[in-house]
Amino acid sequence: MIKSNEIRQKFLDFFKSKNHAIIPSASVVPENDPTVLFNTAWMQPLVPYLLWEKHPSWTRLADSQKCVRTWDIEDVWDDSHLTFFEMLWNWSLWDYFKKESIAYSWEFLTSEKWLNLDPRKIAVTVFEWDENAPRDEESAKIWQGNWMPEDRISFLPASENWWAAWDTWPCGPDSEIFYRVWKSEFPPEWSNVKNDEENWMEIWNNVFMEFNKLPDWTLEKLPAQNVDTWMWLERITATLNWVKTVYDTDIFQEIIEKICAELWVNYEENKKWVRIIADHSRTACVMISDGVLPWNVDQWYVLRRLIRIAIRQAYKMNFKWQFLHKVAEVVIEKLWSAYSHMIEKKSEIISEILREEKQFWETLEKWLKEFDKLMKWFQMAFEKTWRKIEEISWKQAFKLYDTYWFPLEMTIEIANEKWLKVDEKWFFEAEKKHQELSKAGAEKKFKWGLADAGEETTALHTATHLLLAWLNKILWWWISQKWSNITPERLRFDFNFDRKVEKDELNKVEEWVNNAIKSWFDVEVQEMEKEKAKAEWVEWSFWEKYPEIVKVYLIKWRNWEIYSRELCGGPHVENSEKMGIFKIKKEESSSRGVRRIKAVLVK
Repeated sequence: MIKSNEIRQKFLDFFKSKNHAIIPSASVVPENDPTVLFNTAWMQPLVPYLLWEKHPSWTRLADSQKCVRTWDIEDVWDDSHLTFFEMLWNWSLWDYFKKESIAYSWEFLTSEKWLNLDPRKIAVTVFEWDENAPRDEESAKIWQGNWMPEDRISFLPASENWWAAWDTWPCGPDSEIFYRVWKSEFPPEWSNVKNDEENWMEIWNNVFMEFNKLPDWTLEKLPAQNVDTWMWLERITATLNWVKTVYDTDIFQEIIEKICAELWVNYEENKKWVRIIADHSRTACVMISDGVLPWNVDQWYVLRRLIRIAIRQAYKMNFKWQFLHKVAEVVIEKLWSAYSHMIEKKSEIISEILREEKQFWETLEKWLKEFDKLMKWFQMAFEKTWRKIEEISWKQAFKLYDTYWFPLEMTIEIANEKWLKVDEKWFFEAEKKHQELSKAGAEKKFKWGLADAGEETTALHTATHLLLAWLNKILWWWISQKWSNITPERLRFDFNFDRKVEKDELNKVEEWVNNAIKSWFDVEVQEMEKEKAKAEWVEWSFWEKYPEIVKVYLIKWRNWEIYSRELCGGPHVENSEKMGIFKIKKEESSSRGVRRIKAVLVK
């Protein structure tokens, strides 16, 4: 068996040999990007370097990026879906393009020195065409002219082989690489991804960003191109070890063994529930290590939901005590060699999961009491009317769900034990309406981001640096940013602090920020070694996610006084001439030990 750590290291070593700078993974929480709750791909952290910034490390980059996706959470127990996964990534930023990218992919996959996959079991797809973009004949010719039989090349439409992050954005065709899995025999000559999809697993994707999509949806050719490729570590580990599911790899084996030992269950008999616990425990540990805590909003709510879903699975297997924090120890042991900060934050991860476990079991007891009250009410109604109630209404079920975040399936399970049905149809209608309202709020909330680099967001972004600097001076020197969310209308800034910020303290912060703005400061950017920035006490959290060469933004007045020195990816105003007046609108709790300030700039 080839282990995941070895595969990850081989990938990094290969691209290092091809003159790529190896950079650390970004946090799963986006920096200054309100468009998403989590980094679902490396594209998000590298946005500035696609548009306006020169990356401090190099034009060729590679790393293993931590990603979180929850939109297909219901599928995580199948062969390949996960909420947390690692993407093996390499980039060309205005450097090489299709020919070199495809050649690197082929060499890494098939060379005896690297992964040594059988070339006869590889197939690829390329972009067919649509009304806006031509057929990607160039990629097809590169594949066919070097290694790939014509029958193994499938032309697929934009829905399959075109990549764009947003409606208006650098975009382009992609060429996906597939491997014939689970069958020892070689595929017949006619077999390819288009006509025999179930026998081919995608293992790598090469995206060629050669166009920019305009607001009218037409495409313009970029002056230079970027290459963005990624490979799922979990999937390639399964492929190389000839197993059908990611859960059968070393990534999950020890975690699953620990879950079964703690819950006293047989894996084969409880496969679905154990897999869900294994997946969610990994995601929870990574989230907490990157600064997310269980709470009721945004990323914090997602974390709470994942932990509680995992506990629900244990409840289904008749286990009714804290166990997930013990599983977390195994997760940390599996991941810390790649992400060293996880071992540094081990005690925090375990204590947060244990605290949430205890709280949810208490919630579960409250829910059971509410359910008992409902049963007693049914009994009283029967005694008065002699009509037996056989169904829990959608309103009653939805109240249990909305108040205690108790899922419908558990209500149904316990109701069935009492020979009762639940009005599922109208419950789902209520839940759908509830989700639509939440989605509408989220779309409004996350409509804009720093990717726009507009004048308003740029000014507010610079204001967050001043805000943090004065919070350090007035409240506590070790305050750091936990998260920020910036739209053209306002900034939202989360920071670690264990009490409410008093009105007079907020007034001082507001006054000091405005004094800095009125001084007409300048913004200067410096590149320096990360260790030097650390030694000089440059402000920032999550040092481990930054490359060896970092950008430090200085907000200063006439070279006499430095207001702020902070690591950042930009963008910032050149000076404060047009920023406006800084006003704090609200201060509130964001999560346990984290406060939130909302502020605006008034012109």
